[in-house]
Amino acid sequence: MAPDVPTDLFETADAMEMASGARGKALRERRDIVSGDVMRESQLVRLAIGPEGQILPDLNSKFGGRGVWVAANRGAVEIAASKGHIFRSAKRKVDIPDGLADIIELGLRRSLLGMMGMARRAGKLHSGFENVRSFIRENPPAWRIAASDAARDGRNKIRVLSKAPWEATPILGCFTAQDLGQAIGMDDATHCAMAEGKLAKAFTVTALKLHGFTPLVPPEWTEEIEDFEAWRLERKAP
Repeated sequence: MAPDVPTDLFETADAMEMASGARGKALRERRDIVSGDVMRESQLVRLAIGPEGQILPDLNSKFGGRGVWVAANRGAVEIAASKGHIFRSAKRKVDIPDGLADIIELGLRRSLLGMMGMARRAGKLHSGFENVRSFIRENPPAWRIAASDAARDGRNKIRVLSKAPWEATPILGCFTAQDLGQAIGMDDATHCAMAEGKLAKAFTVTALKLHGFTPLVPPEWTEEIEDFEAWRLERKAP
């Protein structure tokens, strides 16, 4: 279980900035402190270094001061925390919180739910089985979203309806119906679809980062996993 952390580290109001580049600037390339590879910021997580040497996940790239960058996956973060990479890159004594990878995962989850709420208010997120079906008959969904406890029959009907005209579409299935409902102001939500657009692009960047820390769909959803991998191959996603 992820440790408790201050929620203000993961302000969802700045979710668009987090995924599209701090303060609206073009995305830049940074060096991953573990592999040494130069990568796009959209493939990395920034770790800010506080005035007392505390390491803070800076998911919105908004904290001032010195920071280091690490590939957005659990393995890289755990190596960076345990093998001295953060210390060497910071060139000073640092205080690394226990469960750093879990803290980052929690922050990315909160950011995705926050963006879903933003999309709902902007009219870019459709919810409910029939509403989703009506939407995807006429529009290519940027993301299909299903609760982790959604029944296979309902998921498959929407999947088939979406795949016929629109080919590969990514699906997110790592939140419960209650989680999804709370994000969009309902008691629960089992099926959602996000429309294409700027917010969907931000959602994609954040979802792919989360994929480095936890599966986006349950392992038994084999057909959805195949769809997701086909979509990644099609768009050459990392």
